[in-house]
Amino acid sequence: MKNSIYHIAMIDLLWVFIPVVIMMIIYFLWTKDTLTLPYALLRMLTQLILIGYVLTYIFNSDSPYLIILILSVMLIAGSVIALRPLQKKNRLLYLYAFISISIGSIFTLLMVVFGVLHLTPWYEPKFLIPLSGMIFANSMNSISIAAERFESETVEKNSNYIEARAISYKAAFIPTINALFAVGLVSLPGMMTGQILSGIDPLIAVRYQMMVMLMILGSSGISVAIYLSLLKSKTNV
Repeated sequence: MKNSIYHIAMIDLLWVFIPVVIMMIIYFLWTKDTLTLPYALLRMLTQLILIGYVLTYIFNSDSPYLIILILSVMLIAGSVIALRPLQKKNRLLYLYAFISISIGSIFTLLMVVFGVLHLTPWYEPKFLIPLSGMIFANSMNSISIAAERFESETVEKNSNYIEARAISYKAAFIPTINALFAVGLVSLPGMMTGQILSGIDPLIAVRYQMMVMLMILGSSGISVAIYLSLLKSKTNV
């Protein structure tokens, strides 16, 4: 039987850089920003190569303390990155982002670990780390959109808190809601595609993807709601 897992050679990855280079040229010409995108790409490549080696070690670990430490670092990093679009940042906003992502994400992660997957042990790194990454990252992105829109509404447009909160909350979920509409029709998401390519029954892959979509929506929704609620004390209602 033919192996369903396709091994990608590093040199072959250069092919996918062709559309990226085209996009970068357009980005440079239209935005005049010659730093952000190359820096982001370099960080992405470096971080993924490093994490590949790190995960090899982590997946062989049997220490819950190490896993908790890693999740803590992921949460802190996500909180910092979430506020990147803001013009005015301070320690309190970073604290708000950390609290929001932590509560929304960890609550959802507990539902997945103990309710859906029944992991044994609960800190099984091969499951916990990737799932946590998906939850944290999507909560981070949603807060990032909401925070930027909230700042725009309150500072530039002088909207009151109630109006800014509604607009920001709705804006935060444009990508997520688009994904809900598109999944299965326009796209097969990464996790589902990866499982199918590795030979898993598509019906099983679908269940995992349902879990992923639901956990992303729930964790992001709770995280953004908490963040915007915490901002009330800083805003004139």
